[in-house]
Amino acid sequence: MNIQGRIVEIFDTTQVSEKFRKREFVIEFAENPQYPEFVKFELVQDKCDLIDSFREGEEIDVSFNLRGRAWTNQQGVKNYFNSLQAWKIQSVGQSQPSAPASAPKTQATPRPQAQTSKENVSLQSFGNDDDNELPF
Repeated sequence: MNIQGRIVEIFDTTQVSEKFRKREFVIEFAENPQYPEFVKFELVQDKCDLIDSFREGEEIDVSFNLRGRAWTNQQGVKNYFNSLQAWKIQSVGQSQPSAPASAPKTQATPRPQAQTSKENVSLQSFGNDDDNELPF
């Protein structure tokens, strides 16, 4: 997934445990300028330094994965939480001029093809050509 926005705040890296560190940052996502959203992302392990070359106020494009986990507290109550783990950050102003016009198209093409392949696989699982019936 990708999202573009303006960096609002960059936090320091936190050493969570001996083997795990993370760093958070917030962007303002203004799909509707009347109601801007403030979205917090996290960078983990070797990705913590990705934000070093950016400053608050810059427009960036963030590639990220949506993560969700279940957690049971000491009282036995099950809770859920989500995190947005960024894995690539590009400047909006620099990413377009520095890349050839065909490069973004080349990068964007595999994703839909991969999704189409998954869709084809799942559609094929509904039946075969012999029955010629719709799955619904």
